Amino acid sequence: MDQDCWSISKFIEVSAERVFLNMYLVESKAGAITCMLFSLLFLGTWPALLTLLERRGRLPQHTYLDYTITNLFAATLIAFTVGEIGRSSMEQPNFFTQLSQDNWPSVWFAIAGGVVLSLGNLSTQYAWAFVGLSVTEVITASITVVIGTTLNYYLDDKINKAEILFPGVGFFLIAVCLGSAVHASNAADNKEKLDYFSIDSNNGVGTKDVTDSTRTNTNTVDMNDLENGEENAKAGTALFLIEVENKRAMKVFGKSTYIGLAITFFAGACLSLFSPAFNLATNDQWHTLKDGVPHLSVYTAFFYFSVSSSLLATILNFTFLYRPVLNAPKSSLMCYVNDWDGRGWALLAGLLSGFGNGLQFMGGQAAGYAAADAVQALPLVSTFWGVILFGEYRRSSGRTYTLIAGMLIMFIAAVAILMASAGKRKSN
Repeated sequence: MDQDCWSISKFIEVSAERVFLNMYLVESKAGAITCMLFSLLFLGTWPALLTLLERRGRLPQHTYLDYTITNLFAATLIAFTVGEIGRSSMEQPNFFTQLSQDNWPSVWFAIAGGVVLSLGNLSTQYAWAFVGLSVTEVITASITVVIGTTLNYYLDDKINKAEILFPGVGFFLIAVCLGSAVHASNAADNKEKLDYFSIDSNNGVGTKDVTDSTRTNTNTVDMNDLENGEENAKAGTALFLIEVENKRAMKVFGKSTYIGLAITFFAGACLSLFSPAFNLATNDQWHTLKDGVPHLSVYTAFFYFSVSSSLLATILNFTFLYRPVLNAPKSSLMCYVNDWDGRGWALLAGLLSGFGNGLQFMGGQAAGYAAADAVQALPLVSTFWGVILFGEYRRSSGRTYTLIAGMLIMFIAAVAILMASAGKRKSN
């Protein structure tokens, strides 16, 4: 009996030691896919919140400063909680232990990843006004996959199945081309609507729905509707477009289509590099660390990554308060501090982005960062919000609808193929 009690107590002691020996890491394929799915939801929703605020007239500088605060808070929370779970060891030190180690080569990769992410996200905020939420997200996400996934595949020592992975990359490339075509077609539709828009003090306002083949005045509203706001304008009509333009912070009517697309492609190029940089920070494929120095954990790397991203975003947006770009209105620090209209949504967007990026990296560390790029399916979520919240593509031409359908089909196929290529990382 005493021997049995001793065996049970010894078993409990050993089991407890094993439970608290290592920090928490996602290691299973199922856990990695779960992280990716939640990341997909979060990363697809926060752009819609920022777009909503811009269309309501809140300055993008104000919104992004708020967003930056909670984005950094999310990364700090992950590092101080999940990064501290478990007993620190030489092979897997926890967050606080790694802060004092000589791991600066990897830290600089994490910082570089945060810098390009910040530039990419900041650019997309302006691209949404010019190109629209749906097309911006599709083009940037597709460029991210085409370049970033290829780099991650080789950095991860080809743990993903190339025969599955690269056909998926090809589908993303097709989605980029279709996304550009959607924007051009939608811009032509809007121009046609505005060309047919006329104001007559006696007869009211007439609009043309481009789904019709002849000029019509079926969407007739009173002259006072121009003053009452877009609540009285049907989504997709010329009046609706004018009301959005009057309210929004960024005035885009008359601007070249190529400005929006240029910003979008620049954003995509920046966003394509942040995941490979993070991959190098956590796995040291280029052997920059000294012998015996453990790799950065995903939580420590994410902390440095977010600090650099938030710092750059704060500096740039503070500068844009006084020296705005792309004809955005000027502001000041006091105006920002006193601007509480929509602040809650901006803070929520920062949290969603922070937790979304963290979950993407946790899944990538387990199943390979190339497969984790499947979270770039976020335009599927963003397109849903774009159509539901903002009335994008309402009353557009059959040509535009056909291009949208093709774009989304290519995108869904690409995401499914990318997830199917997921592998399992070998232990360091």
